[in-house]
Amino acid sequence: MKALVQRVSEGSVTIDGEVVGSIGRGLVILFGAGRSDTEKDVAYLAEKCANLRIFRDENDKMNLSLLDIGGEALIISQFTLYGDCRKGRRPGFSDAADPADAEKFYGKFVELMRRQNIVKVATGRFGADMKVKILNDGPVTFLLESKGGVGV
Repeated sequence: MKALVQRVSEGSVTIDGEVVGSIGRGLVILFGAGRSDTEKDVAYLAEKCANLRIFRDENDKMNLSLLDIGGEALIISQFTLYGDCRKGRRPGFSDAADPADAEKFYGKFVELMRRQNIVKVATGRFGADMKVKILNDGPVTFLLESKGGVGV
C-alpha cells in the first residue's frame, strides 16, 4: 500500500465542476492499494499518516503531526501510484489491487483516519475523474509504503 503525503496550506477536489471535498491546513493524501495488501497495511498507513511529524514547531523544526496541529486531511484514491514505468513508454498496472479490493481498502483507510479524531477528513470519489488542487506547503512531500514497515 502506498500513500503520497503532502503537507498543504489548502487542498480541494472537484468532480464534474462541483467541489466535493476541501481542506485548509493539513495533508493531502493520495492513496493506492496493491495486489498483495491486507487490512494490516491499511492500519499501518493510517496510523503513520496521522502521526507523521512533518509540521513545523515553534523552533521551525518538523516536529508536529497532523493530530498535534489540529489539521485536516483530504484523501484521494490514486491507483497510478502503482504504475510501473520501468519498461517501455506506457505504465503497467499489474501490481495495483483490483478495483473492488482497492475501493474496500480506500474506504477502510478513510474510516481509520476519521477514528483518529482528525478535525476534518474530506475525500474524493473512488474511480471518478477528479481535479485535485494542492497548495503544497514547503514543498513537503513523502511517499509512505506499508511493505517493509515496522509491524507490517
